Amino acid sequence: MNPIEGHLSTRSPLHDILAPTGIAVIGASADPTKRGYKAMVGLIKDGFRGDVYPVNPKADMILGVRAWPSVAEIPGSPELALICTPAPSVPGLIRECGRRGIQGAVILASGFAEVGGEGAALERQMMEAARAHGVRIIGPNTSGVFNLHHQLNLLALDNVKPGGVGIVSQSGNMLLSLALEAQHNGHVGFSTYVGPGNQSDIGFNDYLRYLGEDRHTRVATLYVEGFRDGRRFLEVAREVAAMKPVVVYKSGSTEQGQKAASSHTGALAGSYAMTVDLLKQSGVSVVQHSDEILPVAEGLGLLQKAAGKRVAVVADGGGQATIASDRLAEAGLELAELSEATRARLREVLLPQASTVNPVDVAGSTDAHPSLLATCMEIVAADPGVDSVFLVGMFGGYSIRFAESLLGDEMRGAEAMVDLAHATDKPLVIYSLYAPIQPPALRRLHEAGLPVYASIEHSVRVLSALGERGQYLAQARPQAREVSVDAHPELEATFARARREGRDLFEYEAKRLLREHGIAVPEERVVREAGELAEVAATFGDAPLAMKVVSRDILHKSDAGGVRLDLVGRAALEEAREAILASCRAYDPDADIEGVLVTPMAKKGVEVIVGVIRDPIFGPVLMFGLGGIFVEILEDVAFRAIPLSRQDARGMVAQIKARRILDGVRGEPAVDQEALVDLLVSVSRIVEAYPDLKELDLNPVIVNADGYAVVDARVIVEREPLHEESPA
Repeated sequence: MNPIEGHLSTRSPLHDILAPTGIAVIGASADPTKRGYKAMVGLIKDGFRGDVYPVNPKADMILGVRAWPSVAEIPGSPELALICTPAPSVPGLIRECGRRGIQGAVILASGFAEVGGEGAALERQMMEAARAHGVRIIGPNTSGVFNLHHQLNLLALDNVKPGGVGIVSQSGNMLLSLALEAQHNGHVGFSTYVGPGNQSDIGFNDYLRYLGEDRHTRVATLYVEGFRDGRRFLEVAREVAAMKPVVVYKSGSTEQGQKAASSHTGALAGSYAMTVDLLKQSGVSVVQHSDEILPVAEGLGLLQKAAGKRVAVVADGGGQATIASDRLAEAGLELAELSEATRARLREVLLPQASTVNPVDVAGSTDAHPSLLATCMEIVAADPGVDSVFLVGMFGGYSIRFAESLLGDEMRGAEAMVDLAHATDKPLVIYSLYAPIQPPALRRLHEAGLPVYASIEHSVRVLSALGERGQYLAQARPQAREVSVDAHPELEATFARARREGRDLFEYEAKRLLREHGIAVPEERVVREAGELAEVAATFGDAPLAMKVVSRDILHKSDAGGVRLDLVGRAALEEAREAILASCRAYDPDADIEGVLVTPMAKKGVEVIVGVIRDPIFGPVLMFGLGGIFVEILEDVAFRAIPLSRQDARGMVAQIKARRILDGVRGEPAVDQEALVDLLVSVSRIVEAYPDLKELDLNPVIVNADGYAVVDARVIVEREPLHEESPA
């Protein structure tokens, strides 16, 4: 079993709030329909060891506990208050809590910013009171809190047991679903639960930091509908994921990044796919189906990681071995290639008809000796080419299916598997047909900390998460930060001028920005008058040229007839210029046309796109994928938060589905992928140096075996200055 190692750089202030020695229940009630009643029941039934102060001006006792008429009159200073009263009472109660020295308040009421108007104003009043009196707010509009290792159960949930799964969920029903699933499982327990509600004060990143520090939490699990500060969450997730697993289920998609997006990158950013990529970049295990949340959390909590994605399958049925192989391949996992020495050891213990090629099919060898499955697992686990072991079939049910006399041997097999789990750092994952009825051998495995699943698909998802986490940890070891670049004063002046004129950078200005910072951009000329074409033709000679309109008002040049290709000689250039101007004036008679841009045609290669968007939630994000006019249709792109490491950049290139095109197909040579990595890292540096760069599109970039060339570049300027502007 893998221990949890590491520590966070600072201690969360939430420990005293979420593990209090005293709690005030404001609005405590003897009415079973009230939340103030349920909270009191949860505290009493779970045996909360601290002091409980029911606050109710109309009662002397609540469920046998002395009540107090107001917060001001309770003795002592409990760290936490649970406020069960209606929304309008909350600001005043927060002030009372602050005066009493209460550090945090859980606010159940709805009717705040989520309803807009007066509710939003009420929430502002609440936060003004909280800040003035030093009270941290959980909620409002929260489902509540529990900390089972401290007997703090403010939800009064029955049949939940302490364990290592910490949960933060924006859906109370999702928490209830997970609690019922854990109850059916019988072995999964929880540490802390928080419903963040409106996140008016404490957000996901704060709760994640707490779970990262909490010694009772082995895996942090989050159900997220929307991040308040996605950038900060990614930073905390990276820090926490280095020491324990983080599992996120993200519902819906983030549309904010698509508002007013006028570039390809802007149209694609803000998507669910972008959120998933950024979370994975920070080491988060993302689950895409709600029924995977608890299985993946359990598996990661128990096993932590695998060294890689090479899986050895041991099966007692050919059909399920095939199904497992299919699911593993779909999940991006590999069937480990077993060494000849491993296969020889398997042949020594199995019947001749058994298959010793992964997946290993015992083919009846275990019908009378189910403990032999443990022997096979031990043999394949010893193979250096194996990262994890997957047992598939009917283990646990041999004594039910064949003969009761096999129970003893099956139990010996279970003990051998437990011993193997303690002796190896390779995860052992078990799928069994009999998992739903939990026979003795499977109960023994579960009790010893081995995950047992009733679904091949869930098992494979766990194996995938273990492999991804292991690879992330191996690659996330401290790397030298990429050297930053300094902004060029003349280019800063260009941004300032464009902003004053209410426009974006012209293409030639955008390309100068790239060229000044070492990005390969072909030579080009801006032509404002027809007489300049003779000198341009002489300069480029017989090289075929491209010509494009330069206009602040024409965003998509091809749509306006503003592009001509394969031009050679002065006559062709003059004819093309006239045609472009005529087409563009017909397209938009009011367009301000500065001239045309002439540049050599790029060499043959693969078209890719590199883009940047400043997402309102996650900050600057870089996109990479196949380019050209179909990028928004294919959506075969990868995203990473800026700044990028070289490892991030390599991961982007490897991630896209069309990566085989980059490797060379049908006789075409492979492209220079390290040059692409250089380009991605260089763009990341530029974005850090120029905060007025709002969006960027390099589309297409032609990449081939000799490197790359940026054919078209667009930079959208931030209209509101992000720093004090100096005179140009």
